[in-house]
Amino acid sequence: MATYQMNFNQDFTSLSVLSPTGLRLYSIASQDKVEEIFAKDNTEQIRIVERLFNSSLVVLVTAQKPNCLKMLHFKKKQDICNCFYPSEILCVRMNRQRLIVCLAESIHIHDIRDMKILHSIENIAPNEQGLCALSLNSHLAFPVCQTSGELRIFNASKLRTGMTIKAHATPLSALAFSPSGALLATASERGTVIRVFCVKNGQRVQEFRRGVSCVRIASLVFSSSGDFLCASSNTETVHVFKIDPRAVETVELKAIADVAARSESSAKESITFTAAEDVSKTATPVASWGGMFSKAVSSLLLPTQVSEVLAQDRSFATVQLDQGGLKHICALTRVQKELRLLIACEDGFLYVYEFLADRGGACKLLSVHDLRGALEDVIELHLSESVLRSQTKSSNPTIMTQPSLTMLKSCAASVLIENPDPMQDNSYASILKGDQADAMSDSAKFRKLCDAIDTPTKLYDERQFPPVAIAAKD
Repeated sequence: MATYQMNFNQDFTSLSVLSPTGLRLYSIASQDKVEEIFAKDNTEQIRIVERLFNSSLVVLVTAQKPNCLKMLHFKKKQDICNCFYPSEILCVRMNRQRLIVCLAESIHIHDIRDMKILHSIENIAPNEQGLCALSLNSHLAFPVCQTSGELRIFNASKLRTGMTIKAHATPLSALAFSPSGALLATASERGTVIRVFCVKNGQRVQEFRRGVSCVRIASLVFSSSGDFLCASSNTETVHVFKIDPRAVETVELKAIADVAARSESSAKESITFTAAEDVSKTATPVASWGGMFSKAVSSLLLPTQVSEVLAQDRSFATVQLDQGGLKHICALTRVQKELRLLIACEDGFLYVYEFLADRGGACKLLSVHDLRGALEDVIELHLSESVLRSQTKSSNPTIMTQPSLTMLKSCAASVLIENPDPMQDNSYASILKGDQADAMSDSAKFRKLCDAIDTPTKLYDERQFPPVAIAAKD
């Protein structure tokens, strides 16, 4: 069976599907509709694909040049830049400010507006899996030990080294930031326990037990709202855990109390003891405020309450897959204002499940999309009590008695290619600002437009990519 490398973009609005024969990008417009927006033959042996949100910017790493990162503007079929590194690229992460390239023993931080290297983290513990996570507000997390689950948080925006967290006793296998960047979820190679930490002070917020058997965590991701955490492994079960807002608030209050205590200590050290009266007037207000705050927070951290917020043994919701042993990438996001659990499998199919945020439980399969080849339309499977019905634009729907993968139709058609409206600004800078929506168009006009565009020799070509100053407001 052919395997497909599936990967969601940062806001789960699109999905890349990479196979030995080709690369395709799909837009997830609704649970019943998936649109192909870009396709190319995999003649370069592409092995890493990352799309910047819903823009036309895609970064690629190939097996032919494993130490070269290529940034592509796929609407205009233009290479924006090529960056070379001293060793093989293992992982690429990006947001609208930073692009992170992870090698086995170093991490390189770029300003995504001009692709200049701002900082390099050298001599890190060998990270052969290229494990790292980047938040939307540019916090970077990566392992710093090969024998234990110790990680470091680095502020990629201000280029400052942050705290070190001893997350697990065994080496890490998965890292994920919440959308706000306030929480960090971790899993170890054993895969039995998933922990959530506060990024501000490194305190453990919650602990979830996935199971008792050791598994390989394939996907660890927060929901788009940050209220849930989804984990998939090489077993048949996908787990969704609920983040307790009270636990988050308790830990954040403790972080504030720690800051108050440090401020109190600093204030005492800075006081010049010239007279007892001066000492009394200066130190008492600070001490009393800090002491009262510490007592208030301590009252929240009773032993029974600590055990409640740190021990969440049951998952809030689950999905039972038809087959184990396959890699599944998950996303829990709103599709047309409805919360949906998306599961992309390496067999080339995208599964859409209903997710009930009020009561959880077993998630119901709503539709299945066959993404194994070029398509003009998609097959949707709608479940009822007795049958699964597939609907296409054809007037003759196919009736199926079970969601058998071999029975799903693979539709062949011409590739849909995007063409920007001539009045729209599709520059590099505007894409980074995020105020440009991708538009579909007729492929013939697009090819004609591309023929008239010269490929820029540098990133700052005024015709296609305005000066970086324009994007500075992002």
